[in-house]
Amino acid sequence: MKEKITTQKLQTLAERYGNSFYLLDSAQFRSNYRELKSAFEAVYPHFNIAYSYKTNYTPKLCKIVDEMGGYAEVVSEMEMEIALCCGVMAEKIIWNGPVKSAECIEELLLAGGCVNIDSLAEAERIQTIADRHPDKIFQVGVRCNFDVGDEILSRFGFDTDGEDFGKVCEILAGTLNLHLKSLQCHFAKRKVEYWPGRAAGILAVYEKVREKYGIIPDRIDLGGGIYGKMPESLSRELGYEPPGYEGYAKAGASELADRFYGGQREKREQIPELLIEPGSALVGDCMQFVTRIDNIRNIRGKWIATATGSQKNISMTGLNPPLEVFDGGGERKQYADMDIAGYTCIEADYLYRHYTGWLGTGDFLVINNCGSYSVVMKPPFIQPNVPVLDIGYGMDKVEVVKRKEGFEDLFRTFYFA
Repeated sequence: MKEKITTQKLQTLAERYGNSFYLLDSAQFRSNYRELKSAFEAVYPHFNIAYSYKTNYTPKLCKIVDEMGGYAEVVSEMEMEIALCCGVMAEKIIWNGPVKSAECIEELLLAGGCVNIDSLAEAERIQTIADRHPDKIFQVGVRCNFDVGDEILSRFGFDTDGEDFGKVCEILAGTLNLHLKSLQCHFAKRKVEYWPGRAAGILAVYEKVREKYGIIPDRIDLGGGIYGKMPESLSRELGYEPPGYEGYAKAGASELADRFYGGQREKREQIPELLIEPGSALVGDCMQFVTRIDNIRNIRGKWIATATGSQKNISMTGLNPPLEVFDGGGERKQYADMDIAGYTCIEADYLYRHYTGWLGTGDFLVINNCGSYSVVMKPPFIQPNVPVLDIGYGMDKVEVVKRKEGFEDLFRTFYFA
């Protein structure tokens, strides 16, 4: 359970760390991880989680995933380096993404990691690497693209009915030291009704590569795209009530469980490991953004408050986030239809629209569900980034997991001469 936040506790933190900062609940992250894993294991026992680094690559979280036995799902060389710096073994790293350098592909493959092939050009590069190292067995996956009925044409992976998919399968079947570790898919929409289509589609691909090319993957990866826990106010803003971890598990894993645990499995056929790549589902509700009201003004009949933080800190464009207001000790009034703006010089920088309630200069705003894409996508526009404080074991035991950035952090790569 999250510790109760009070004005006094916020005042103490603000005096030490400044008027804007993130609160991270690492204990909640651990709890979410256990719950999500248990929900899928109840349907498909041979299951594991590959945490999406791009959603929130705070090293504290990446280390927790590794400690709990999960995989690191990375999409860049930088994220691969984060994983290695966190002590993740190469064989627990899965590299997705449409652009990868040949040098880093070779480095990860030689170390025992898995590279999910995203294009025919990439497959040919990997074949060249394999030819140079005939004594090594390389673990690769194939990103698959098929219709799940979501009316979005994903730009990632191979059209599994297309010519390039056949060519990459032929490369895998004909290159003795390339091992098909995984078939992977990922689709943008998070609604649970599209997850049975993922499962049916990837299962059809599994049967195709097994029967036509004689290659059988060790695992099936359904990708990410799951709504995590959220308050009712946020689900109303989204216009969608998430089904919870159990709902996604039933929708995504049931058909695969029937195929591999329901008596249809051929004799001696290995049960593939099932993976998903959650990010928001694990970390979305584990971070809060704290900021303060700097000033309040009336412009042509419209009340506008300006905060010391920005909309870019919360990554919820177009949505009013779950918001709590704490008395900062100044003069307060009751307002109706007020907009709360950020500190930047961008006209569209609003943290909250149409606020109604008490507010005053110096008040604290605590914005919940800020763990997804906030820290990783916040640009250093006008001001350096704010600190991240872990309060997972209580606000009297704060751990600084990211300090506040300074001038030198931003400008050490520039030349002033």
